[in-house]
Amino acid sequence: MLARFFGCAVVATAVMAPPPSHAAETFELTLTQQHASDAALTGFRIEQQTASWPAGRTALIVCDVWDAHHCLNAVKRLNEFAPRLNEVVKEARRRGATIIHAPSDCMEAYTDHPARKRAMAVPLAATLPEDITSWCSSIPAEETVEYPIDQSDGGEDDDPAEHEAWAAELAARGLNSRAPWKQQLATIEIDADRDFLTDRGDEVWSILEARGIDNVILTGVHVNMCVLGRPFGLRQLARNGKHVVLMRDMTDSMYNPAAWPFVSHVEGTRRVIEHIERHVCPTITSDQLLGGEPFRFAADIGASRP
Repeated sequence: MLARFFGCAVVATAVMAPPPSHAAETFELTLTQQHASDAALTGFRIEQQTASWPAGRTALIVCDVWDAHHCLNAVKRLNEFAPRLNEVVKEARRRGATIIHAPSDCMEAYTDHPARKRAMAVPLAATLPEDITSWCSSIPAEETVEYPIDQSDGGEDDDPAEHEAWAAELAARGLNSRAPWKQQLATIEIDADRDFLTDRGDEVWSILEARGIDNVILTGVHVNMCVLGRPFGLRQLARNGKHVVLMRDMTDSMYNPAAWPFVSHVEGTRRVIEHIERHVCPTITSDQLLGGEPFRFAADIGASRP
Protein backbone atom coordinates (compact mmCIF):
# COMPACT_ATOMS: atom_id res chain seq x y z
CA MET A 1 0.00 0.00 0.00
CA LEU A 2 2.90 2.43 0.56
CA ALA A 3 3.58 2.07 -3.14
CA ARG A 4 0.35 3.99 -3.69
CA PHE A 5 2.23 7.08 -2.50
CA PHE A 6 5.83 6.20 -3.26
CA GLY A 7 5.58 4.33 -6.55
CA CYS A 8 5.19 7.30 -8.95
CA ALA A 9 8.34 8.36 -10.73
CA VAL A 10 8.94 12.08 -11.03
CA VAL A 11 11.26 13.48 -13.68
CA ALA A 12 13.56 16.11 -12.16
CA THR A 13 15.45 18.82 -13.98
CA ALA A 14 18.82 18.26 -12.33
CA VAL A 15 19.99 21.83 -11.78
CA MET A 16 20.69 23.61 -8.52
CA ALA A 17 21.41 20.21 -6.91
CA PRO A 18 22.41 20.21 -3.24
CA PRO A 19 26.19 20.27 -2.57
CA PRO A 20 27.89 16.84 -2.76
CA SER A 21 29.08 17.27 0.84
CA HIS A 22 25.54 16.48 1.97
CA ALA A 23 25.37 13.19 0.08
CA ALA A 24 26.23 11.05 3.14
CA GLU A 25 23.62 12.66 5.42
CA THR A 26 20.39 10.70 5.79
CA PHE A 27 17.16 10.88 7.74
CA GLU A 28 16.30 7.50 9.24
CA LEU A 29 12.52 7.66 9.42
CA THR A 30 9.64 5.49 10.59
CA LEU A 31 6.66 6.14 8.32
CA THR A 32 3.28 5.48 9.91
CA GLN A 33 0.28 4.70 7.76
CA GLN A 34 -3.08 3.01 8.27
CA HIS A 35 -4.42 0.35 5.94
CA ALA A 36 -7.99 -0.85 5.62
CA SER A 37 -8.72 -4.24 7.19
CA ASP A 38 -11.63 -4.86 4.82
CA ALA A 39 -13.07 -3.59 1.57
CA ALA A 40 -15.83 -1.70 3.36
CA LEU A 41 -13.26 0.40 5.24
CA THR A 42 -14.84 -0.46 8.58
CA GLY A 43 -11.50 -1.07 10.26
CA PHE A 44 -7.87 0.00 9.88
CA ARG A 45 -4.55 -1.31 11.13
CA ILE A 46 -1.52 0.84 11.84
CA GLU A 47 1.58 -0.17 9.91
CA GLN A 48 5.07 1.28 10.06
CA GLN A 49 7.86 1.14 7.54
CA THR A 50 11.42 2.39 7.84
CA ALA A 51 12.91 4.67 5.21
CA SER A 52 16.31 6.29 4.69
CA TRP A 53 15.96 9.65 2.98
CA PRO A 54 19.10 11.42 1.75
CA ALA A 55 18.97 14.85 3.35
CA GLY A 56 20.22 16.49 0.18
CA ARG A 57 17.22 15.07 -1.67
CA THR A 58 14.71 16.09 1.02
CA ALA A 59 12.80 19.32 1.60
CA LEU A 60 11.08 20.52 4.76
CA ILE A 61 8.17 22.91 4.21
CA VAL A 62 6.96 25.23 7.00
CA CYS A 63 3.31 25.91 6.16
CA ASP A 64 1.51 29.08 7.32
CA VAL A 65 3.31 29.51 10.63
CA TRP A 66 2.05 33.08 10.84
CA ASP A 67 2.91 35.83 13.30
CA ALA A 68 -0.77 36.27 14.25
CA HIS A 69 -4.15 34.58 13.83
CA HIS A 70 -7.80 35.47 14.36
CA CYS A 71 -8.15 32.56 16.82
CA LEU A 72 -6.41 33.24 20.13
CA ASN A 73 -6.23 29.56 21.07
CA ALA A 74 -4.58 28.81 17.73
CA VAL A 75 -1.96 31.43 18.56
CA LYS A 76 -1.36 29.90 21.99
CA ARG A 77 -0.98 26.38 20.58
CA LEU A 78 1.38 27.53 17.84
CA ASN A 79 3.55 29.37 20.35
CA GLU A 80 3.62 26.17 22.41
CA PHE A 81 5.23 24.04 19.71
CA ALA A 82 7.06 26.69 17.63
CA PRO A 83 10.36 26.46 19.59
CA ARG A 84 10.47 22.72 18.91
CA LEU A 85 9.64 23.34 15.25
CA ASN A 86 12.51 25.78 14.99
CA GLU A 87 14.85 23.09 16.31
CA VAL A 88 13.51 20.70 13.66
CA VAL A 89 14.15 23.29 10.94
CA LYS A 90 17.67 23.95 12.18
CA GLU A 91 18.54 20.26 12.36
CA ALA A 92 17.10 19.50 8.92
CA ARG A 93 19.06 22.43 7.50
CA ARG A 94 22.26 21.36 9.29
CA ARG A 95 22.05 17.93 7.68
CA GLY A 96 21.60 19.45 4.23
CA ALA A 97 17.83 19.45 3.63
CA THR A 98 16.22 22.24 1.63
CA ILE A 99 14.08 24.49 3.83
CA ILE A 100 11.04 26.18 2.27
CA HIS A 101 9.22 28.74 4.40
CA ALA A 102 5.66 29.16 3.12
CA PRO A 103 3.72 31.79 5.11
CA SER A 104 0.84 32.31 2.69
CA ASP A 105 -0.31 35.84 1.82
CA CYS A 106 2.80 37.33 3.43
CA MET A 107 5.20 37.69 0.50
CA GLU A 108 4.96 41.48 0.53
CA ALA A 109 6.89 41.51 3.81
CA TYR A 110 9.75 39.63 2.14
CA THR A 111 10.14 41.52 -1.13
CA ASP A 112 13.82 42.23 -0.49
CA HIS A 113 14.62 39.11 1.53
CA PRO A 114 17.33 36.90 -0.01
CA ALA A 115 15.28 33.76 0.61
CA ARG A 116 12.37 35.25 -1.34
CA LYS A 117 14.63 36.35 -4.17
CA ARG A 118 16.22 32.89 -4.21
CA ALA A 119 12.80 31.26 -4.70
CA MET A 120 11.83 33.69 -7.43
CA ALA A 121 15.14 33.10 -9.25
CA VAL A 122 14.45 29.39 -9.74
CA PRO A 123 13.20 28.84 -13.31
CA LEU A 124 9.71 27.39 -13.46
CA ALA A 125 9.83 23.66 -14.15
CA ALA A 126 9.40 22.73 -17.78
CA THR A 127 6.45 20.53 -16.79
CA LEU A 128 4.15 21.60 -13.97
CA PRO A 129 1.39 19.39 -12.55
CA GLU A 130 -2.13 20.42 -13.45
CA ASP A 131 -3.64 22.84 -10.92
CA ILE A 132 -0.37 23.10 -8.95
CA THR A 133 -1.19 26.77 -8.30
CA SER A 134 -4.64 25.93 -6.86
CA TRP A 135 -6.09 24.82 -3.54
CA CYS A 136 -6.80 21.07 -3.44
CA SER A 137 -9.93 20.14 -1.46
CA SER A 138 -9.60 16.38 -1.81
CA ILE A 139 -7.87 13.60 -3.69
CA PRO A 140 -9.61 10.47 -5.03
CA ALA A 141 -8.72 8.33 -2.00
CA GLU A 142 -10.71 10.70 0.23
CA GLU A 143 -13.80 11.02 -1.90
CA THR A 144 -15.53 7.81 -0.80
CA VAL A 145 -15.01 8.31 2.95
CA GLU A 146 -16.49 10.63 5.54
CA TYR A 147 -14.27 13.53 6.58
CA PRO A 148 -13.60 13.08 10.32
CA ILE A 149 -14.64 16.52 11.65
CA ASP A 150 -17.02 19.36 10.88
CA GLN A 151 -14.90 22.45 10.27
CA SER A 152 -17.58 24.50 8.54
CA ASP A 153 -17.57 27.05 11.37
CA GLY A 154 -13.89 27.80 10.74
CA GLY A 155 -12.73 25.82 13.74
CA GLU A 156 -12.38 28.67 16.24
CA ASP A 157 -12.49 27.32 19.78
CA ASP A 158 -11.95 30.54 21.75
CA ASP A 159 -13.96 31.53 24.78
CA PRO A 160 -16.31 34.21 23.34
CA ALA A 161 -15.20 36.94 25.76
CA GLU A 162 -11.51 36.17 25.18
CA HIS A 163 -12.07 36.09 21.44
CA GLU A 164 -13.75 39.50 21.50
CA ALA A 165 -10.88 40.96 23.54
CA TRP A 166 -8.34 39.41 21.18
CA ALA A 167 -10.10 40.85 18.12
CA ALA A 168 -10.05 44.27 19.77
CA GLU A 169 -6.34 43.94 20.51
CA LEU A 170 -5.59 43.04 16.89
CA ALA A 171 -7.63 46.00 15.67
CA ALA A 172 -5.77 48.29 18.07
CA ARG A 173 -2.54 47.14 16.42
CA GLY A 174 -3.95 48.20 13.07
CA LEU A 175 -4.48 44.60 11.93
CA ASN A 176 -7.44 42.98 10.22
CA SER A 177 -8.91 40.89 13.03
CA ARG A 178 -10.07 38.23 10.54
CA ALA A 179 -6.71 37.95 8.73
CA PRO A 180 -4.03 39.57 10.90
CA TRP A 181 -0.98 37.69 9.64
CA LYS A 182 1.78 39.73 8.03
CA GLN A 183 4.82 37.44 8.07
CA GLN A 184 6.14 34.18 9.47
CA LEU A 185 6.38 33.82 13.25
CA ALA A 186 9.79 35.15 14.27
CA THR A 187 10.46 32.03 16.37
CA ILE A 188 11.12 30.13 13.14
CA GLU A 189 14.53 31.27 11.92
CA ILE A 190 15.06 31.88 8.19
CA ASP A 191 18.59 31.35 6.89
CA ALA A 192 19.06 34.13 4.35
CA ASP A 193 21.99 32.29 2.78
CA ARG A 194 20.27 28.96 2.13
CA ASP A 195 16.50 28.89 2.62
CA PHE A 196 13.62 29.61 0.24
CA LEU A 197 10.54 31.77 0.85
CA THR A 198 7.40 31.33 -1.24
CA ASP A 199 3.65 30.70 -0.98
CA ARG A 200 3.23 29.63 -4.62
CA GLY A 201 2.69 26.04 -5.62
CA ASP A 202 4.48 26.40 -8.95
CA GLU A 203 7.51 27.94 -7.23
CA VAL A 204 7.65 25.19 -4.61
CA TRP A 205 7.35 22.52 -7.30
CA SER A 206 10.07 24.16 -9.36
CA ILE A 207 12.42 24.32 -6.37
CA LEU A 208 11.87 20.61 -5.74
CA GLU A 209 12.44 19.72 -9.38
CA ALA A 210 15.48 21.97 -9.77
CA ARG A 211 17.17 20.39 -6.76
CA GLY A 212 16.20 16.81 -7.61
CA ILE A 213 13.99 16.47 -4.53
CA ASP A 214 11.39 13.71 -4.29
CA ASN A 215 11.11 13.60 -0.47
CA VAL A 216 9.12 16.26 1.38
CA ILE A 217 8.29 16.76 5.07
CA LEU A 218 5.31 19.04 5.80
CA THR A 219 5.12 20.94 9.09
CA GLY A 220 3.04 23.88 10.29
CA VAL A 221 -0.64 24.76 10.51
CA HIS A 222 -3.42 24.01 10.21
CA VAL A 223 -3.48 20.33 9.44
CA ASN A 224 -7.15 20.11 8.38
CA MET A 225 -6.96 23.22 6.23
CA CYS A 226 -3.74 24.74 4.85
CA VAL A 227 -1.39 21.79 5.46
CA LEU A 228 -3.71 19.54 3.47
CA GLY A 229 -5.07 21.94 0.90
CA ARG A 230 -2.50 24.56 -0.09
CA PRO A 231 -0.94 24.33 -3.57
CA PHE A 232 2.22 23.10 -1.81
CA GLY A 233 0.28 20.98 0.69
CA LEU A 234 -0.01 17.27 1.35
CA ARG A 235 -2.70 16.53 -1.22
CA GLN A 236 -0.98 18.23 -4.15
CA LEU A 237 2.38 16.69 -3.39
CA ALA A 238 0.96 13.21 -2.77
CA ARG A 239 -1.20 13.10 -5.86
CA ASN A 240 1.67 14.33 -8.03
CA GLY A 241 4.07 11.60 -6.93
CA LYS A 242 6.30 13.16 -4.29
CA HIS A 243 7.27 11.08 -1.25
CA VAL A 244 5.49 13.40 1.19
CA VAL A 245 4.95 12.90 4.91
CA LEU A 246 3.29 14.94 7.63
CA MET A 247 5.31 15.58 10.79
CA ARG A 248 2.29 14.93 12.95
CA ASP A 249 3.56 16.42 16.22
CA MET A 250 4.57 19.69 14.54
CA THR A 251 1.07 20.73 13.56
CA ASP A 252 -2.32 21.71 14.97
CA SER A 253 -5.88 21.84 13.69
CA MET A 254 -8.65 24.39 13.47
CA TYR A 255 -11.38 22.39 15.18
CA ASN A 256 -14.09 23.60 17.56
CA PRO A 257 -15.22 20.92 20.06
CA ALA A 258 -18.71 22.44 19.88
CA ALA A 259 -18.98 20.97 16.36
CA TRP A 260 -19.37 17.33 15.26
CA PRO A 261 -18.05 14.88 16.39
CA PHE A 262 -18.14 16.83 19.69
CA VAL A 263 -14.75 15.68 20.96
CA SER A 264 -11.84 17.59 22.49
CA HIS A 265 -9.62 19.73 20.30
CA VAL A 266 -6.77 17.25 20.77
CA GLU A 267 -9.01 14.37 19.73
CA GLY A 268 -10.27 16.32 16.71
CA THR A 269 -6.69 16.86 15.58
CA ARG A 270 -5.91 13.19 16.13
CA ARG A 271 -8.85 12.18 13.93
CA VAL A 272 -7.65 14.41 11.11
CA ILE A 273 -4.19 12.84 11.38
CA GLU A 274 -5.81 9.39 11.22
CA HIS A 275 -7.63 10.47 8.06
CA ILE A 276 -4.34 11.59 6.53
CA GLU A 277 -2.59 8.33 7.42
CA ARG A 278 -5.43 6.35 5.87
CA HIS A 279 -6.13 8.33 2.72
CA VAL A 280 -3.39 10.86 1.92
CA CYS A 281 0.15 10.05 3.09
CA PRO A 282 2.25 8.62 5.95
CA THR A 283 3.31 10.57 9.04
CA ILE A 284 6.48 10.90 11.12
CA THR A 285 7.38 12.68 14.39
CA SER A 286 10.00 15.27 15.29
CA ASP A 287 12.01 12.94 17.51
CA GLN A 288 13.08 11.08 14.38
CA LEU A 289 15.24 14.13 13.59
CA LEU A 290 15.92 15.48 17.07
CA GLY A 291 15.88 12.43 19.34
CA GLY A 292 14.08 12.35 22.68
CA GLU A 293 10.30 12.08 22.63
CA PRO A 294 7.66 13.45 20.24
CA PHE A 295 6.23 16.83 21.16
CA ARG A 296 2.95 16.84 23.08
CA PHE A 297 0.69 19.77 23.82
CA ALA A 298 0.00 20.35 27.50
CA ALA A 299 -3.62 19.41 26.79
CA ASP A 300 -2.52 16.15 25.19
CA ILE A 301 -1.69 14.26 28.38
CA GLY A 302 -3.12 10.76 28.26
CA ALA A 303 -3.49 10.55 24.46
CA SER A 304 -2.17 7.34 22.89
CA ARG A 305 0.26 9.07 20.52
CA PRO A 306 0.77 12.51 18.96
